[in-house]
Order: sequence, then structure tokens, then C-alpha cells
Amino acid sequence: MAAGALAPTAAFAGGRPDSVQSGLNALVKDDGLPGVLASVTGRDGRPHSYTAGVGDLATGAKVPVDGQIRIGSNTKTFTAVVVLQLVAEGKVGLDSPVDTYLPGLLRGDGIDGRHITVRQLLQHTSGLPEYVDKDSILAGPTRYYEPRELLDAALAQKAHFAPGTRWEYSNTNYLMAGLIIQKVTGRPLGEEINRRIVDRIGLRHTYFPTPGDMSIHEAHPKGYNREADGSFRDYTELDPSWGWAAGAVVSTNSDLIRFYTALLGGRLLPAAQLAQMRATVPADEVGPGVRYGLGLMSRPLSCGGLYWGHGGTIPGYETAGGATDDGRAVSIAVTMIPGDEAKQHVGATVDSALCR
Repeated sequence: MAAGALAPTAAFAGGRPDSVQSGLNALVKDDGLPGVLASVTGRDGRPHSYTAGVGDLATGAKVPVDGQIRIGSNTKTFTAVVVLQLVAEGKVGLDSPVDTYLPGLLRGDGIDGRHITVRQLLQHTSGLPEYVDKDSILAGPTRYYEPRELLDAALAQKAHFAPGTRWEYSNTNYLMAGLIIQKVTGRPLGEEINRRIVDRIGLRHTYFPTPGDMSIHEAHPKGYNREADGSFRDYTELDPSWGWAAGAVVSTNSDLIRFYTALLGGRLLPAAQLAQMRATVPADEVGPGVRYGLGLMSRPLSCGGLYWGHGGTIPGYETAGGATDDGRAVSIAVTMIPGDEAKQHVGATVDSALCR
């Protein structure tokens, strides 16, 4: 599979092959990913964009430079920012129970919204079981889901642990956070994310899809899933309603960098709420040294220090990256959910981009 075009500004550094481009090329050649695209802001503050592979397996078209992708669980950071803005406005209490805002809604076997706080939702320490059924989503990617229908799937299960006693990633936490946002603001979640974040910091290529919108609006690489027989199935057209507050947003790598840089720079939250967001607990099941705040993860760097971001997975796409406190940032997207080894290689490329 031929490597796609590289943005001219990023081809070589001092006559040496660029380490990010080399990493992307290897993800295509060695790991078999159809396409890869990345944006990097280095120590000099200059942005660079990269691509490798192909954007369409049927036609062999190039990956569009900084094309739009579905960003999956990076959406959680957007949702958490809106909740924390409401906290700053005095409309939501981080340590208030869910029942304060959605009385009687969260009830099940070992599940009680009177004993689960907003903070526990945002930090994945609530014990709520997972609503996502990956097999059903892959089998019917164009089906629309109402948030309450998704919640019913979670409440049909037992709580995984008592609130506040453990950390475990569950999309159900952010489903609840989205419902709280809608109840408190009286507006659709997508409108609040667009108004409070997208428009505020000028994310020109980012949007929360409206109900029924299964397309990606601007130039984009197609997203695939490798089937059991080794073939690729196109999942570009997909109804993201099942991801909703946990995973529906469409963006670009450069917009993700702008978002995380603005967030860490205090442009989206007051200092008190940003500090709460960055107060972390261990999340070792994600990776060694990974810690989870309120919709924000920190990961250690091989060169010392750490970076903040989230990452996201959705049929057809996976994104990884984030930003450091001194302004370095990277976002990498691949056009297929990678296997464990390829995922490690993506992480190594993120580390290389931030440490070079």
C-alpha cells in the first residue's frame, strides 16, 4: 500500500527523515492500517500535518491532509468541559448526587442515583455498567438510538462496584452527564457543545451531529473495520447516536490540538474547575502510568513529564494524542480500529512527536 502525500512543511528536519512521518509510514506498511493522518505542533509552535496510506481503498485516493474524522471518546472531554462550565456558573455541583438533577432516573440492581455524584460520573468511579454493545453497533451501524434506550441497556445489568471504590471506564457515565447537561440547560447537548466550545474557540471543522446525520461533512478518509475473513468493511457512513455524549463528535486533528491547547491554557474553564479536571486517579487498565481526571487523561512521556488528552475509538477510526503544558501537541488518527500491537505503535508515535 503506497504512502500518501506528506504536507511539504513537514517532510524533513535538517535533512533527516521526519520521525512522525516514519512512524505513520510504518503503521501502514507494517501494521496494515489503511490510512493515517496526523497534526503536530512542536516546541517552535509551528503546526505540521502528515498523511500515509490511502483515504479510499476502492479508488486509492490519497488521505486528505487534516481531513475530518470521527473522534469517538474525545467527545467525553467536550462533555466534561460543559459540565464544569455549569459548575462554574453555580448550576451543577460536582459532589451533588445525580438525583439532584435527574430524580428517580438512575435506579437498578445496586444502582442508585441518590448515591452517585456528578464527579464520579466524570471520573468513571460510579460503578455504572457499560451500555455499549459493540456487536449490535457493528451489525447495524445506521440505526438510531435514543439516550434513554441506551440507559435502559445499562440499567438492565448489575452495578459493577459501590460508587467511589474503584475506577472503571464506562460510557454510561457520560450518557448520564449528557442528560444532566440537557436537564440543567433546557437545550440539546449538541447545541451546548457547539455554543460553549466549538464556536467559542473557533473550531471551524468540528461539529456534534444532529439526529439522523450519518455523513462526515468535509474532506475525509474513509473508515473501515477488518472483518473476520480479512476483508475491509466501510463504516464511514454511521449513525453516531449510540455514542452521543460519550463519542459522537466529528473533528480534525488540527481542531483537536486547538481544543486541548485552549483547554489547558485556561480559555474554556476558570482555574478552579480546570484544577478539578486535572485531579486524577490511577487508570492502569488503559496503560502504564495513565491517570484519569474529569474527562481528561494524563500519560507519561519517555522524555519526562506528561501530556494531557483523551483519545477515542469508534467503528472506522481511532484517535490518540494530546498536549503538554508548554504547548507541544499532537493528534493522530487511523482509519481502522487497530489491534493491540498497532495501538502500541500509535502511542509510540505520539510519544516520539512530543519528545523530539
